[in-house]
Amino acid sequence: MSTMIVGEFSNFVAYVYAPAILVTPLGAISIIVSAVLAHFFLKEKLEKMDVLGCVLCVVGSTMIVLHAPGERTPSSVDEIWELATQPTFLLYTASVIAIVLFLVLYCEPRYGQTNILIYIGICSIIGSLTVMSIKAIGIAIKLTMEGLSQVAHFQTWVFVMVAISCIIVQLNYLNKALDTFDTAVVSPIHYAMFTSFTIFASAIMFKDWSGQSASSIASELCGFVTILSGTMVLHATRSPDPASVSEMYLPVSPQVSWYFQANGDTWKRKSEEIPSPDFDAILKQDHFT
Repeated sequence: MSTMIVGEFSNFVAYVYAPAILVTPLGAISIIVSAVLAHFFLKEKLEKMDVLGCVLCVVGSTMIVLHAPGERTPSSVDEIWELATQPTFLLYTASVIAIVLFLVLYCEPRYGQTNILIYIGICSIIGSLTVMSIKAIGIAIKLTMEGLSQVAHFQTWVFVMVAISCIIVQLNYLNKALDTFDTAVVSPIHYAMFTSFTIFASAIMFKDWSGQSASSIASELCGFVTILSGTMVLHATRSPDPASVSEMYLPVSPQVSWYFQANGDTWKRKSEEIPSPDFDAILKQDHFT
């Protein structure tokens, strides 16, 4: 928790001085660190395809960074508020809220424990609004330290409340994802989705792509595709959960099965087989039609 706080504070400072489309992809180093630490400390298996997925995410991020636009720092919180209330960003915000509600109310109860994209999707989509709010707060603090106080502006406190609310939701669902699935898989997928949504939100709100050449935008899109390819590789190679005991003994026809237990081991025999008197037997009805 302490290291996470330090890292998030560093991200907070970085968003003040650079566009989100540049800062966010640089989190690719966390993929490598998380995957390696999970392999050695949590004993999670790291396959060759997992390594390939990590490499693809890093390569895609590098392509985005090399063609990222320059920073356009607003001169006041009022200017940021105008950007946040423009119709296109309001439409994006409404879409985010609708998608998150659908994932939370419908998808999570049904697929949350089996589909890794549910928890991470909620976390990543909400995270894009978190970054926009954090960037606005950081700029307000910077302007205040330069002598242009932004404390009296109500917009500053609106951004603070939005940031706090989004962070709570984001951390909640990120922890659910980490509790349910392997860290080596959660970290890269979260990184790819969070980066994509953040860059998209920043491009809408701050118009990061305005004035860029077609080749630069195409290179950034290729970076997106590379990141998503790495995500698909990591998701496809996720090890399935071990089968439960009940799933190991599914009946294929109406029958009576014998379960034998001795020396801590369990065996199963069909009804026509005669159990040895050396074993303690439990008669169990699989099902009768």
